[in-house]
Amino acid sequence: GLITTGMYTRDVAMTPDGSELYFGILLGTLAAIVETHRGDDGIWTEPEVAPFSMDSRFFNLEPHISPDGSKLLYLSTRVDNPGPDEVRNWSNQDIWVVDRMDDGWGEPYNLGAPINSEEAEFFPSMTLDGPLYFTRGMNEGQESYIFRSWLVDGQYQEPERLGPEVNSTPNQFNAFIAPDESYLILCTGARDDTVGGTDYYIVFRNENDQWSGPINMGEPVNSALAGEFSPYVSPDGRFFFFMSTRPFDAQNLPDTLTWAYLKGFRQMPETGNAGIYWMDAGFIEDLRPQGF
Repeated sequence: GLITTGMYTRDVAMTPDGSELYFGILLGTLAAIVETHRGDDGIWTEPEVAPFSMDSRFFNLEPHISPDGSKLLYLSTRVDNPGPDEVRNWSNQDIWVVDRMDDGWGEPYNLGAPINSEEAEFFPSMTLDGPLYFTRGMNEGQESYIFRSWLVDGQYQEPERLGPEVNSTPNQFNAFIAPDESYLILCTGARDDTVGGTDYYIVFRNENDQWSGPINMGEPVNSALAGEFSPYVSPDGRFFFFMSTRPFDAQNLPDTLTWAYLKGFRQMPETGNAGIYWMDAGFIEDLRPQGF
């Protein structure tokens, strides 16, 4: 009822102290980032659209808060003085930023070159030491790859497309990097070991900047006939949040349908619509291969 509302929900981000949670909602021609805050009594507030995401002319999704809490990066189709063809147009995908101020978040600004380009850039994820990971869609959206940009003297350098250990297919996207850069969780399909259409894979990195290659995160994270598009690990490393479109188990349906049941059904988990799930993240270390 708070996050699982029957709407198409995805993309989680939390402040370092765990007191604010942001997530994305996609509804037809609307895409917005909403926020909820945990009070002193431990109760979360009713979600509200984040101030930087209120303009209905643009799509806003995929929030990510820097490990130090000073910035929130996100995907936006925002442009200055948009023409009619630039309103609610997915082809304008760039990474935008708001800075933490004393009274909330500041005004949005485009992250700019060399991160943003004429291609589509989305799903930012930052590390403690500064490197930024993101997805770049290429060839008019037919391919997508994970890129990394190093931060030098406060400036992002020309992004590098990571090697085949990370980019093992023509389409991998929405990668979450661990703050210490020890592993990367990404989404891809069309592999021999895929459980469903698109699965979560994890790639481990060692101190020599070598990558293990993609390891399917397996069930119950991945599920047959479902799409998995958005991974996130809480700042304390304890919980794994992920979006899934896993279908409802027909064996759990009542023998007789009622109007009240149908109205309530849309807010249940596992209805085939996109929803956010969470679980203990301890299994991640069990997947780490020797040497990584």
